[in-house]
Amino acid sequence: MTNLDAVKTRHSVRSYLSKPIPEDIRKQLREEIHRCNQADDLHIQLVTEAPETFSGFLARYGKFENVRNYIALIGPNTPDLDKKIGYFGERLALFAQTLGLNTCWVAMTFRKGAAKAECEVSKREKLVCVLALGYGKTQGTSHKIKALDEICSDTEQLPEWYRQGLECALLAPTAMNQQKFRFSRTENFVSVKATGGFYSSVNIGIVKYHFELGAGTENFKWK
Repeated sequence: MTNLDAVKTRHSVRSYLSKPIPEDIRKQLREEIHRCNQADDLHIQLVTEAPETFSGFLARYGKFENVRNYIALIGPNTPDLDKKIGYFGERLALFAQTLGLNTCWVAMTFRKGAAKAECEVSKREKLVCVLALGYGKTQGTSHKIKALDEICSDTEQLPEWYRQGLECALLAPTAMNQQKFRFSRTENFVSVKATGGFYSSVNIGIVKYHFELGAGTENFKWK
């Protein structure tokens, strides 16, 4: 399974089995995390067997159960950090799916103080959010998605690469499943903008990664 294949099978999962993640799977995750960190000066970290971050009221409010592992999405506190975290966090979520794991994006319903105590976060860095990680009790369920004409104009006679990119973007997870983004295109130059909503910059990073998988980066350039 590739990350593109995982786009169609990955859904958010909040309840997990007690089954530990084997060391060989952890090793592959750490290697991919290292590649993401190297690509854009991030400090993303894998945390395993640490249930404290998802204990207490916040986890119950978020309907999380037995989350013992997560990926902490951390980087230098710069204006573009949230977009980077969205982009590379989704790359990691899909990679985890290819390894047989399940994930869920979590922005608020976890104990941030506990996560910071379990990670290395310098004064110049920010913990944006985390990916709950493990073997899900279920594989999750798909969410309702918008039609193409709700996220871009001029849907007639679209180039195939653009259509595939848009369809892949519509499968991207976004805060509250609101899908508040809109694409535009001039020949092979593409742009996407947020139209409001929670964690809009993180959402745009996630959506851009999905679009690239579907469209193929050789077919277009971001503007």
